[in-house]
Amino acid sequence: MLGFFIIFPVSHAFSEVNAPLTLDEAVNLALEYNLSLRKAEIDLASSGLSESNLWAEIFPSINASASAGYRNSLFSGAEISGSGFNYSVGLGINLGLNAGIPYTMRSIRLAHASNLLRIEDARNQLSIQVTKYFFALVTERNNLLLFEEVLNLAQRQLTRSETMFRNGLTGELSLTQSRLSLENARFNLSAARISHNNSMSEFLAMLGMESHDSLIDTTVDLSGEIRIVRIEANADELIDRYLSHRPDIIRSNQEIERLSLVQMQTFLQSRAPSINLSVDWSTSSFSPFTDLFSATARLSIPIDSWIPGTARAMSASRSMDAVEKARLDLQITENSARAQIRSLTSLLRGSWDSILIARLSLQAAQRGYQLTETGFNNGTVEALVLHDARNNMTNARQRLVQAELSYFNMILDLSSALNMDWKELIETFGAQSE
Repeated sequence: MLGFFIIFPVSHAFSEVNAPLTLDEAVNLALEYNLSLRKAEIDLASSGLSESNLWAEIFPSINASASAGYRNSLFSGAEISGSGFNYSVGLGINLGLNAGIPYTMRSIRLAHASNLLRIEDARNQLSIQVTKYFFALVTERNNLLLFEEVLNLAQRQLTRSETMFRNGLTGELSLTQSRLSLENARFNLSAARISHNNSMSEFLAMLGMESHDSLIDTTVDLSGEIRIVRIEANADELIDRYLSHRPDIIRSNQEIERLSLVQMQTFLQSRAPSINLSVDWSTSSFSPFTDLFSATARLSIPIDSWIPGTARAMSASRSMDAVEKARLDLQITENSARAQIRSLTSLLRGSWDSILIARLSLQAAQRGYQLTETGFNNGTVEALVLHDARNNMTNARQRLVQAELSYFNMILDLSSALNMDWKELIETFGAQSE
C-alpha cells in the first residue's frame, strides 16, 4: 500500500479499544506505541540532562589514589632506608579553563533544541502517515459496500434471466452470461475482503493492537469519512508564510549555528591561551609528618596553530569549510521545499478538475445503467450489454473514490510540506465543494 513509518509495536489487548475507532484514537495509539519515538525520547532526555548540567563543563577532575608496598634488601646485612611495608594515599584536583568553554555550552543547548524539534517533526509525520492509512482503509470499506451492491444486482439479474428463460423470453447464452456475471461479482467481493482484512491487520499492528481475523470486521469499525474540500492557495503566498517554519529549514539553520559555534570553539581552543589549575595532596604510612601538598597554575599558549599547514591550523580551516557547506545545504533545502510546495499546489488544482470529471462520469454511467436495465427487463437489451453497463458504473464509482483519496493525500502532503495541521489547512484555504 502506502509507504509508512517502520513501527515495531508493543501489543496490547484488542478488547481495550472500543468500537468505533476514530482517527484521533488511532493516531494516539500509534504515537504511544511507536518505538522509534521512544528512542527519540531517550535522546531528548539525554540532551536535556546535559543542558540542565552545563556546570559539568567547568567542573574539575578529582582523582584519589592509594598504594601499598614492601621494601627490603635481598642481601643479608644490607640496610635500606624505609624498609618494610609502606602505605600512601593521595588526592588530586585538576581544573582546565579555555576560551572555548562558553561555545561548548551553547552547542549543548542547541543540541537539545534540535532534539526537541526532531521528535516533534517525527510525531507530526507519523500522524500524517496514520491518517493516510486510516482513510485508505475507509476507502476500501466503501469499495466493499460497492462490491456487495454489485453482487446483489447480479443476483437479481440472474433471477430475472432464469424467469425469462423459463418463459422462453431469452436464450441460454443470456442465462449463462448472467451466471458468469454473478460468479465474477462474488469473486471480486471475496478478493476485496481478503485485501481489506490484510490491510486492517497491518493497520492494527501499526497501532500496537492484536489483530484477530474473526474480530477484524465485527469489532473494529473505523469511524470517519473523507470530506473533499477544494484547496485554493497561491504557492508564493504559502512559501512566504510557511517556508521558514519547516522543520528541515529550522534544522538547517540550527546546523549552521552549531557549526559556527564549533568553528569558534576550535579556533579558541587551538589558538587562545588556556589555564590549568591543579592541587595535589599525598601522605605515606598515614603519618602527618609525611604529608605533601602542592598547587600549580599553568598558562599554555599554543604556537603551532599559528603556523600554516600544521594539524591545528588545518583543523580551524576545515571548521570554516563546514560552515560554508552548511549554508549551501540550507539553500538546497529551501530550493527543494519551494519546488515541492509549488508542485503540490499545482497538482491540487489539476486534481480537482479530475474529481469533477469523475463525478460527471459516474452520473453518466449510472444513467446509462438505469436505461440498459430497463431495456433488459423489456427484452430489448442482451445480458452482455447489461453486464458491461454495470461494470462501467462500478468502474466509474471506483475512479471517483480513488480520485478523492488521491486528492486528500495531496492535502496531507501539502500540510506536511508547510508543517501545518491538515485540518487547519482545509479551514484556512478550503473552498466550498462544487
